[in-house]
Amino acid sequence: MPFTPPPPYVQGHNLLTGKSVLITAAAGAGIGFAAATRAAEEGARAVMISDIHPGRLAQAAQDLQAETGLDAVYHQLADVTDEAAVQALVENAETKLEGVDVLINNAGLGGSRLLVEMTDEEWGKVLDITLNGTMRMTRAMLRKMQARGSGVIVNNASVLGWRAQREQCHYAAAKAGVMALTRCAALEAADHGVRINAVSPSIAFHEFLKKTTAPELLEQLAAREAFGRAAEVWEVANVMMFLASDYSGYMTGEVVSCSSQRA
Repeated sequence: MPFTPPPPYVQGHNLLTGKSVLITAAAGAGIGFAAATRAAEEGARAVMISDIHPGRLAQAAQDLQAETGLDAVYHQLADVTDEAAVQALVENAETKLEGVDVLINNAGLGGSRLLVEMTDEEWGKVLDITLNGTMRMTRAMLRKMQARGSGVIVNNASVLGWRAQREQCHYAAAKAGVMALTRCAALEAADHGVRINAVSPSIAFHEFLKKTTAPELLEQLAAREAFGRAAEVWEVANVMMFLASDYSGYMTGEVVSCSSQRA
């Protein structure tokens, strides 16, 4: 499989000028932080990031300010498996950002385990963070956005919601659930002027993924892509920016594959 290098980094085009953005699981060097960076580069007036890792979260907020020059960067610890923490995050974001225009649900948990070896706890933890956490954040945020009659929610799904892969029963089931949640919630939200869509990446390398997945498997998955490589995290974030922007104004309930092979 020939290797096609990533394209040059895409400069901002003011897709989110004047908008405020809240992003979950945005500490570190993964898709969440890339989305926060891209939002600032696309002209967002304010960005709030959340995560469950205090030191990493504070550093991410500092890095985001330094790298983008955006002064209005806020951060808050939040565990999406805790309803009280979700409510506190949404309330604080509403206050600090003077209303949240865009929510990006990025929190998720993966791992590899054969189904016959999987415990209820392993299954439940992946679904609680990945699917239930997305539901909790969407539910809390919709109450605010629907009252205003505007807003956009972008969920992070996965092509594993469509494809089969060994040792991924829990993660694939959770991401398929995120897709279904996106479609159904979007129909309800449309009555109130709120849009909900999802991006479905195939594989994007970042530090957390490298810690939880065998290097040999990552290389195999990347080699299957038409470009012979995994996506850069900012390439996935670019699709999130499109879905968050007015350019996708007629789209709701859609799941957009970010993949260099068919979904």
